[in-house]
Amino acid sequence: MQKFEPKIITTMQEGYDFGCFKTDSIAGLTVAIVALPLSMALAIASGASPDKGLITAVVAGFLIALFGGSRVQVGGPTGAFVVVVFNVIALHGYDGLLLATAIAGFILFIAGLFELGRLIKFIPHPVVTGFTAGIAVIIASSQVKDFLGLSMQNVPADFLPKWQAYFDAFSSIQVMTVGVGVGALVTIMALRKFAPKLPGFLIAIILASIVVALLKLPVDTIGTRFPDIPSGLPMPSLPVVSWEKVAEVLPSAFTIAFLAGIEALLSAVVADGMIGTRHRSNQELMGQGIANLGSVMFGGLPATGAIARTATNIKAGGKTPVAAMMHSVFILAFILFGTDLMAYVPMAALAAILFVVAWGMSEYDRFVALLRMPNSDRAVLLLTFGLTVLVDLTVAIGVGVTLASLLFMARMSETVSVQNGTGIGKDGDLDEDDLGQRDDLPKDVEVFRINGPVFFGVAGELLDAMRKIGRKPKVIILRMRLVPLLDASGVTMIEEFIEQAKLSGAKIILSAVQPQPREMLTRVGLNDNEDGLFFENDYKGALELAERLATITIH
Repeated sequence: MQKFEPKIITTMQEGYDFGCFKTDSIAGLTVAIVALPLSMALAIASGASPDKGLITAVVAGFLIALFGGSRVQVGGPTGAFVVVVFNVIALHGYDGLLLATAIAGFILFIAGLFELGRLIKFIPHPVVTGFTAGIAVIIASSQVKDFLGLSMQNVPADFLPKWQAYFDAFSSIQVMTVGVGVGALVTIMALRKFAPKLPGFLIAIILASIVVALLKLPVDTIGTRFPDIPSGLPMPSLPVVSWEKVAEVLPSAFTIAFLAGIEALLSAVVADGMIGTRHRSNQELMGQGIANLGSVMFGGLPATGAIARTATNIKAGGKTPVAAMMHSVFILAFILFGTDLMAYVPMAALAAILFVVAWGMSEYDRFVALLRMPNSDRAVLLLTFGLTVLVDLTVAIGVGVTLASLLFMARMSETVSVQNGTGIGKDGDLDEDDLGQRDDLPKDVEVFRINGPVFFGVAGELLDAMRKIGRKPKVIILRMRLVPLLDASGVTMIEEFIEQAKLSGAKIILSAVQPQPREMLTRVGLNDNEDGLFFENDYKGALELAERLATITIH
């Protein structure tokens, strides 16, 4: 079980002075400037009000830094959650989202507590890239209405009906709105190219807001869309819980936990590469769990580590979790004293920000690179991508991981072989040059050599090989030195093999069985010198025993 030891404890023990605090505070302010417009835009894209995104950045961002396992991780709302949050709110209301996020928080904490963080690295890259690119397409698609100023009462949630509705409303494009959106987009891209150190998102938002306010342009703003945004943090409370509601939102809760875990650990790995340290993956998951529970108590959104904000923190000089905590403090100051300024922000400018975010999420280069991979990888990538866009993110992840696992098993089964050639090498085991030779076998003795793990994908290979020998030996040697793993299906196959041998009157010798397979066989009652089954430490000993058993059997 994982010891609860947040990274901030380690950094404080190393020594922390005012100079460190000053450096972390400057980094925190820099990150807050980046996170402020982004948090609002992501909240609106998720179907919530912009203050929910800011609350999440404050509460969850602070708790991720306080209880997480990374020195420089910055957390908050991210693009990965947009699709699932939007769907949960549409189907179950905001109360349903709070409940799903709370359950996800518990899942993350338990996963970290029982040291499941290492399992995240086994999620195949085609699956991650596929659903991330799919999310990027959905985010970009969701912003077309605001970017073009289309007059639409209701925008369908599904991808194809949504675009059909866009085309139907295309004649209602507002030129002023498009101008504001394009202006914000050009500003962001120009600053990224010519002044990458400047906060492009915030500058674009400020300039667009000033232009709209001074010229009194007839464009939609946060103030017209959300006229009653509260200031300050709400009082903490718990979501309403019922077993019926829990059952309804449980699949979404697992999806939120899955995305939070992957994003957080990916971000932590990127941070490790930039600063040369190592994060604590299981502690990071526990910190993410606590942060999501805290976000729920204040009515916030799901949160996880944000790669772009974490990288900004590092580049700005952040050294400890205090930097991320200060980022939350600065955003809190804006909530307390600057909420009224949000009303002037044009929706088209926020759409421009989300277009840039979506492009960054798409990982275009990696997507194209995976398309050059073998057909199995391409199939997983495209299927996960297509299901994310056209069906549902939860379905896409489930199908993608399942298909990738099956394809991996199929590839692994191709590497496993069952051979019945033999010869004794200098060390009492098989020499590669002796494969196929059978002169050393005693009369009425047959031998099979398994090379590779025996799992459900290859469990029938040995039985097939036995059926093909065409004769009934008195003793069968099963060489297992090169079998590192035996699962339940493999054990069943060994049992069936032994039963078939017994029916033909043969005895079985298992040679050089490794610890894990030996333990699995013992669990099902297959022990040495019991009911015609014998174990030998090496192949030479197995041959000697086989010769004696064959002689006894013949007489």
